[in-house]
Amino acid sequence: MLNQLGGLVLGSVPTMVLFLLLVVAYGLLVRRPLDRVLAERRARTMGAVEQAGAAISAAEAKTAAYEDRLRKAKAELFAARENRLKQWGKEREEALGQARAATAEKVQGAKAEIERSVVLARRQIEGMSAELSEQIMRAVMPAGTRPGAAQ
Repeated sequence: MLNQLGGLVLGSVPTMVLFLLLVVAYGLLVRRPLDRVLAERRARTMGAVEQAGAAISAAEAKTAAYEDRLRKAKAELFAARENRLKQWGKEREEALGQARAATAEKVQGAKAEIERSVVLARRQIEGMSAELSEQIMRAVMPAGTRPGAAQ
């Protein structure tokens, strides 16, 4: 048994050396390149994630700036529209005022003309009434009598 145990111990030394050489070779040939590739892959992945995050942040900043400019442009448009509406209202009021003034002036002129016509018509009627009364008196009174002599 001792021989078997001794053979085992003696036979296992070269196996152990081979195992250790295999572990060292694995570390040098497989593990280190694999670790390097994984580290590079992780760096690229993290770099890509960071770049994507930066791109998203930049896009959000641009979107916010665009929305801000859009809000300002809309506010300017609404203000310009409001000013235009106010100006049109003022112009309309001015035009209405001018039309009212012109109409009032025409009405005053027409009233004055009517008054002149009324005065002229009264004068004509008064002038004609004396003549008509004379004609009526002549027609009603017998010939030869005078209207002034009858009284």
